[in-house]
Amino acid sequence: MEKPFVVCHMLTSLDGKIDGAYMSAPECSPALAKYSEIRGFYGCDATLYGTTTMLGGYSAGRAPDELPDSPAYPMEDYAAPSEVQNYIISGDPTGVLGWESSYIEKKGRPRAHVIEVLTGQVDPRYLAYLRQFDISYVFAGEETLDCALFLHKLKTMFGIEKLMVAGGGLINWSFDQAGLLDEVSIVMAPVADGSTSAVSIFEKADFLPERKPLAFALKEMERVNGGGLWMRYMTATPMMESGL
Repeated sequence: MEKPFVVCHMLTSLDGKIDGAYMSAPECSPALAKYSEIRGFYGCDATLYGTTTMLGGYSAGRAPDELPDSPAYPMEDYAAPSEVQNYIISGDPTGVLGWESSYIEKKGRPRAHVIEVLTGQVDPRYLAYLRQFDISYVFAGEETLDCALFLHKLKTMFGIEKLMVAGGGLINWSFDQAGLLDEVSIVMAPVADGSTSAVSIFEKADFLPERKPLAFALKEMERVNGGGLWMRYMTATPMMESGL
């Protein structure tokens, strides 16, 4: 199967959290800077986020309750015209995200075209909503996201060579269980906040079956200014098919 090279790149606390109060601690700053620097090291032309992460800082909140009734579009993939070759991929199975543009611009990062990844559970009217903004979308799965299928489509439809999976924990775990990660990159800040509600780097959705713990092989480790670490891992155990 044709697919991009896939790396899961995450900043974590000492207690394995990928969000929370620790990120605002001064001691976390060197690790944050290293995390951003490493994004350039991998040179990915696309970054994938789950719905929760997109709602937290990328989309325009949630889609409106009233969606356009027309025109009606078939439940088929759509590649909108784009002037850039950099992408932000949104794993949005049921189509809940709101938008104001087909592009996302973040300080220090290239302008990126949005691609929504949907399932057969999406309201057909949501397609007309996306087309209002010239947002691309692909279908992958009927009820849950078929990660292997949409990776194939990202490669063959958009020419994406390297994909960075950047959370949240649910989509990270789904990719890992499906055996689709080529590498896991973790920048660990020397800070912990003991939160019991913050998201961990890998989290299983309640509707997914139980899986055996996964083992990883350390590829490389580097000290980060301020006492942090950058660790690069390869998957060391066989994977099983999964979806989100």
